[in-house]
Amino acid sequence: MCIALIKMNKVNPKALLFEKGFSTSLKCYKSTLHLGYNIDSSILKKNQTVFSLIQPTGTMHLGNYLGAVASWAELSKLKTDESQKLIFGLADLHAITTKHPTAEDFVNKKLDTLAHLIAFGVDPEKCCLYVQSDVKEHSELAWYLSTITGIGALARMTQWKSKSQQEGTNNKNELSTLQSEYSLGLFSYPVLQAADVLLYSPDLVPVGEDQTQHLELTQALARKFNHVYGTNVFKYPRIMTTPAKKIYSLKDVTKKMSKSDPSKTACIYLSDSDEEIRLKIKKATTDSIVGQPFKYDPENRPGVSNLINIVAGIQKKEISDVEKDVESLTSHSDLKKYVSDVITEWIAEPREKYKSIREDTEYLQNVALKGKIEARKIASENIKKIRKVMGFK
Repeated sequence: MCIALIKMNKVNPKALLFEKGFSTSLKCYKSTLHLGYNIDSSILKKNQTVFSLIQPTGTMHLGNYLGAVASWAELSKLKTDESQKLIFGLADLHAITTKHPTAEDFVNKKLDTLAHLIAFGVDPEKCCLYVQSDVKEHSELAWYLSTITGIGALARMTQWKSKSQQEGTNNKNELSTLQSEYSLGLFSYPVLQAADVLLYSPDLVPVGEDQTQHLELTQALARKFNHVYGTNVFKYPRIMTTPAKKIYSLKDVTKKMSKSDPSKTACIYLSDSDEEIRLKIKKATTDSIVGQPFKYDPENRPGVSNLINIVAGIQKKEISDVEKDVESLTSHSDLKKYVSDVITEWIAEPREKYKSIREDTEYLQNVALKGKIEARKIASENIKKIRKVMGFK
């Protein structure tokens, strides 16, 4: 396990207007904890709270699992004391920032995701597992935080640029993206995400590497709010990055694995059959290099590196250990067979468990209800403190 410490510098609160110098000013607030593949029990201390959400996209894929769910499951196993709070859930308010499914489809997506979380190791008896929209305080706090958030900072969010297809633009007007067809909800997504986190006063927030910029904004907003209102109502949550590097599309390794990929063989779903998994891995993009050992080299061998990374995440091994495991393989077909074997062996048990859980709608609804009650209790107590310092009733 590696912990990257970032030096704590003195900060001028006025710099938190989030305009020029935003990216450099954020990183001085809190050190980032980088999880190893084998999470040590010392990570989760008594009286600590861990918080994280995932969008309910329905059938989850391998990238979802390795990006968040795997660490949630490991943390569930590590919980040994009632003072340790694990708060995980479905970010359904975030899920409508780009698409608007029918009501029936949306409900089913949430049930699908909840079933996957439980089947793949997130224990609802050890954590609060809830649905974001069941807790109205999320939206309330998002509004409060929006009044202290600079528009320029949001316009420079990498995910906003990417999703609004503005990445790499040379337009000097950073706010030109606001004139596109993309929604205010997508633009202000990081503010709601900050509200999600700060509402529960967590110590640790496990996220994938593509979310760290948003969490840095969360830390900055917490500090700015505390300064503006002369309070310490918000903690400065520590970012906990998951060990697995970003999982890329099996067909286009310049893009991360996604359900929206037009290629049907680009994404491995957690509900895929063994045959589907083997076919997708067989058709995965690699390279034409022969006579060299398979090494993790994202720049020169991105396709091979993606497969090695998948194995490392599933087996909870360091990249170097996986490289040793595959050093005797001499062909790309051998490597793909090895990767397929690893995935199908690992996925068999939780995939069957998912099918069983998904059929029990009443059980899933009870899990969500239990989580709602627990989450509302914490959120309502914290929002009262926030309202008080702001002068609301």
